[in-house]
Amino acid sequence: MEVLDSYIKLAPSSQNALNIFQGEWASRFAGNSSLVAGTVPLFEDNRITWAVDQLKGVQGKDIVELGPLEAGHTYMLEKLGAASITAVEANSRAYLKCLIVKEVMGLQKAHFLYGDCIEYLRTSQRKFDVCLASGILYHMANPVELISLIAKASDQVFIWTHYYDGDIIHNQPHLSPKFTAQIATEYDGFNYTAYRQEYQVALEYAGFCGGSSAFSHWLSREDILSCLKYFGLTDIQVNFEQIDHVNGPCFALVAMRS
Repeated sequence: MEVLDSYIKLAPSSQNALNIFQGEWASRFAGNSSLVAGTVPLFEDNRITWAVDQLKGVQGKDIVELGPLEAGHTYMLEKLGAASITAVEANSRAYLKCLIVKEVMGLQKAHFLYGDCIEYLRTSQRKFDVCLASGILYHMANPVELISLIAKASDQVFIWTHYYDGDIIHNQPHLSPKFTAQIATEYDGFNYTAYRQEYQVALEYAGFCGGSSAFSHWLSREDILSCLKYFGLTDIQVNFEQIDHVNGPCFALVAMRS
C-alpha cells in the first residue's frame, strides 16, 4: 500500500468513514439509514430491548460494556437513557470502528477504551450499575474468571453467549472439528469443564472479532448458570435460546444479585 492510498479526494461524508473498513462491518445501521455497512441489526437488537426491560430500564445508570464490537448496543443504551457507557474493546479494528460510530451517530454518553477487558476488570475498582457482555464469554481463555470479575464489577449483568453441548456440536460437521479437548478444572473454588475451541481459518478474515488467542474455552449451559450463582448473581432470567444456531447453541440471560 502506497502512502497516498490513505488519502481521499471525495467531499466529507459519514459513508466515507465507514468505507475505511469496507467489507468488514457486521452491523446494519439503525432505522432507515442510507449508510451502507453490514447486515446484522445490532443497532436495533431485540435482545438488548428485552434485557433493559428485565433491568427495569437503564435511565441514569452507569454501564460497563465488554467487547462493544461496532457500538450498536452502545448506541441503543445511550438512546435508552444510560448516564454513561464505558466500553472496553481489545480488537484494534473494532475499537476504531467504534470511534467512527461515535462520530457518525453522535454518541455523547459513551467512552471507548482500547484494551483487554479482563485486565481492565482486574485493575479497576469502579462499581457499575450494569455490565453488558454480549458475544464475549465464549471468546475467553478463562470464561469463569470473566464471570467472577463481572460479579465484582456489577450486581446486574446481561450476557449473550454460545455454550457447549456435545450432542448438538458433534452432530454438526462444520463445528465438531473446532473442539479439540475438554479439561476438568477449577477457578476460585468453582469446578467446571472447559471445552477448547480452535478458531482455525476464521483467523484469516480481516473482520475477525473473536478472542485474542488462537483458541478459547466454552462452557456448558449448566456451568454458565452455576457459575453465575456461585459468584452471587442468583436471580437469572433466560431468553433467546437457539440450539440450532449455525455457530453453536446460544442463549441470552440477565443475572442479578438478589
